[in-house]
Amino acid sequence: MVNYSSQQPAVRAEHLTVRRGPRTVLRDLGFTVPPGRVTGLLGPSGCGKSTLMRAVVGTQAKVTGTLDVLGTPAGHPSLRARIGYVTQAPSVFDDLTVRQNLDYFAAVLAPGRPGSASAADRRHDVDRALADVDLTGHADALAGHLSGGQRSRVSLAVALLGTPELLVLDEPTVGLDPVLRRDLWHLFHTLATDRGTTLLVSSHVMDEAERCHDLLLMREGRILAADTPEALRTRTHSDTVEAAFLHLVDEAAAATRTEEKAR
Repeated sequence: MVNYSSQQPAVRAEHLTVRRGPRTVLRDLGFTVPPGRVTGLLGPSGCGKSTLMRAVVGTQAKVTGTLDVLGTPAGHPSLRARIGYVTQAPSVFDDLTVRQNLDYFAAVLAPGRPGSASAADRRHDVDRALADVDLTGHADALAGHLSGGQRSRVSLAVALLGTPELLVLDEPTVGLDPVLRRDLWHLFHTLATDRGTTLLVSSHVMDEAERCHDLLLMREGRILAADTPEALRTRTHSDTVEAAFLHLVDEAAAATRTEEKAR
């Protein structure tokens, strides 16, 4: 169980903007991510989800506005051991076994971890991460011989080393079969409920929105809505989050047309 105070948001953004050349990718975003819950970042491909996640973990350039993560400005060195990050492309060494991959990353993380990080601690972390992603039986297999879904789970296991307080997952279930998707979502909820981990999970698959405690709905670099799935359905008189999202898109488009006519 993490010790982060439940009285503060895990992520807080105000006037968050990211520009890439002449293009504004994120437009004056303001939102919070509550601690110890699964927050879904939902929106179509190209809407800015990955850029926002890179900003949260401190790897995105040309970020303006306020972005605090676990009570500290995003990108601060003290956050490196407190955040787990999984990109869309699996980050593993093909010529190492699954366990060797985790052993290597556990050793890299050790200097930044608070408290003891002995060899025994690292072995415990590796064994726990393997069990979390159900890869104990493949621990001695070369990563290059694994399926795409298994490689994705190795990347997730790396992110779970050291028990991060915040886990940022960029479309972790894309291309996975329904059973594995179900199992991963079960793991996400276990991490939030049993360990107090905060999860920010992106997806462009709207049915995954129903699996989240809270939602940030994005389109064209803006936050359309931030609420629980139930509240969004109620607010828009919709049966599904997908229908709610489409309602909000139409609502935003109508508001834009009204503003343009008023000019």
